Amino acid sequence: MARLLEKYKDEYIKELMERFQYKNHLEVPKLLKIVINMGLGKAKEEKKRIDDAVKHLATITGQKPAITKARKAVAGFKIRKGDIVGCKVTLRGKRAYEFLDRLVSVVLPRIKDFRGVSSRSFDGNGNYTLGISELSEFPEIDIDDVLYSQGMDITLVVSGKKDVQSYELLKLFGMPFKQDANFVN
Repeated sequence: MARLLEKYKDEYIKELMERFQYKNHLEVPKLLKIVINMGLGKAKEEKKRIDDAVKHLATITGQKPAITKARKAVAGFKIRKGDIVGCKVTLRGKRAYEFLDRLVSVVLPRIKDFRGVSSRSFDGNGNYTLGISELSEFPEIDIDDVLYSQGMDITLVVSGKKDVQSYELLKLFGMPFKQDANFVN
């Protein structure tokens, strides 16, 4: 079983029940899924970018990514309906907790000049999104194998209905939020 999932079941549920005065352990917010998205803006000109991004995302997550296509045409970006615009992976259950553990304990500390993640990236419904600008931050990726510099968006979907509940859960998971940020909700 994933280390964070065990800690969540053994320690964090009790702590969150006391902090938010929950009467039932099912009220406690939990990590539902993690969605990792890579936008491939220049994939139209270079088809190799798509293969490269899919290969790296599969290596990072351990799951085959789904190719995302444009739903409608956008003339400003020279995109037609049906053009490939990215790839994504949705992690649930044990894989989501394992990915979050690697993200918090290995990947984020490797980022150059890292001072913590912003606490302002909650969406109002308890979900948190952060961006990673380089694939090479992940230890699974061989730097020599990366042909194109590529980033990704990572969305943590939490069952808590309020941002403050999700913030406390992610803080318990070890998410390094900036110290100077005032989180009020």
